[in-house]
Order: sequence, then C-alpha cells, then structure tokens
Amino acid sequence: MWGLVAAGSVFFPGLFLLSKQALKQLMGWSEGDAAVVSTRLVSSIQSIMASSAGCIIITSCRDVIEDRHWLTDAYILFATPYFAYDIYAMFLCYWHKLQVKGHEEAGQSVGSMGAAVIGYLRREFLMVLHHIFMVTFCFPASLGKGDYFQGILFLAELSTPSVSLGKVLIQYKKQHTLLHKVNGVVMLLTFFGCRVLLFPYLYYAYGRYASMPMYQVPLVAPWQCNLGTALLWPLQLYWFMLICRGALRLFTKRSNSPPLTNPDPLLNGKGGNEH
Repeated sequence: MWGLVAAGSVFFPGLFLLSKQALKQLMGWSEGDAAVVSTRLVSSIQSIMASSAGCIIITSCRDVIEDRHWLTDAYILFATPYFAYDIYAMFLCYWHKLQVKGHEEAGQSVGSMGAAVIGYLRREFLMVLHHIFMVTFCFPASLGKGDYFQGILFLAELSTPSVSLGKVLIQYKKQHTLLHKVNGVVMLLTFFGCRVLLFPYLYYAYGRYASMPMYQVPLVAPWQCNLGTALLWPLQLYWFMLICRGALRLFTKRSNSPPLTNPDPLLNGKGGNEH
C-alpha cells in the first residue's frame, strides 16, 4: 500500500521537474514558461493513465457491485499524491504569472510569498477544495466494492488533456487559431460527457443493476456516494456553465477581431486543473 503511495509521490513531482528542466535546456524557455507547460503535461499524462485504468476496469467487471479488479485500489493509491502535488504545481504557475508584467493583482505585492498564497487560494479556491476533498474523502471511500463505478469515475479525466492544451494555447496567445477552436469543441463535448453526465449515469447503472427506478437509488445508495455526488456534481455543472459561456464568446467573436490578450473564459473558467 504505502509503496504505491511513495511511488506516486516520486513519479508526478519527478516528471514535472524532468519536463521543466528539459524544456529549459532544449527549448531555451524561461523558468515560468517551462513550469506552466510542464504542469499541463503532467496533468495530461495523469489523465491518460487514469482513463486507461478506467477502461480496463470497466471492461473487466461484469457484476457492477461484486466484481473486483486489482488495478482499482492500486491506481487510487498511486494517484493520491498527484492531487497534493498539483495544488503546489498550480501555485508555482500562479507565482510565475505574478512575475510577468501586467499580471500583478491590484493591492498585492509581487515579491510577497504570503500575499501570493492568499491570492492563489482566493482565485483557485474551488480547485483546491476539490483536490483536498478527493484525497481526504473520495479516494479512501473508493477502496472497497464497486470497482465498476470507480472505473467510470476514472473516465472523468478524459477532459483534462483538452483543458491543458487550451491553457497552453492561451499562454502563447493562440486563442484566434483554428486549433484553439477545435480544441474548445473537444473540451466542451468531453467535459459534458465525462463529468456532467457521469454522476447521473452512476445512479442509472446502479438502478439498472438493482432493478429499481433511478429516483429511488439515492435512498439505498451508500451515504458516501450521495455525499460525494452532492459536493462534486454541482462543481462540474458550475465549471461547465463557465465553459459554455466562454465557448459562446469565442465562437460569436468576429473573425476580424484582434487576438484576445486576456485569458479566455472558455478555459480559464475552471481555474486550475480539472479532476
């Protein structure tokens, strides 16, 4: 058990440091640019790993309640340190952004680490709360029966690569490109399918398994499942609303308009990473 946690604690920060150093040496990028892109890269790799694990688990479980797969608990333990690492990595991105002229927040001293932490927590409160909840509640509660449902939850990470790519495109002022628009459509679809519809599907799948109407499932489902859904699903709906608002602004913008200079709400609405 602790070996997997230790492995994750080394893998994700180590991959970040290796990627950042490679971008600085091979591409000649600044510390800030390399840190931001490396953060997105690690997030995308984690999402691919989680989604792949989810697909393996789902296709291996015939009984959605009783069937177990060793990869479920193994990946939960391995990925738990990622969420702690990601909070710190996102703060590094925020800190480097403050060093760039024009990104200083009003009333905040760029050189003050304490003020930067407060500003980061204020701006990314929902993301930080989401990550803490995942580590302290969701992952421990997932260790047990119901591997099929946990595999479904892993698929929520499918939207992360498009979010990460969009943020990199914004970083390099590529909001006006076709790639950014296509990526926005992909993100919209994957986020809706893998995050917004995910929680209703979990209740539908259990209702089908137990031969009961979907609206009765919350009455018999474990309290941990209902609590997790009550806290996480509204966040997904809120973030999806921001994504839709940003997409509307992006696709209704006149083609002859100059490129945007501020972060695009299409991808900035989610704050940090999505998990």
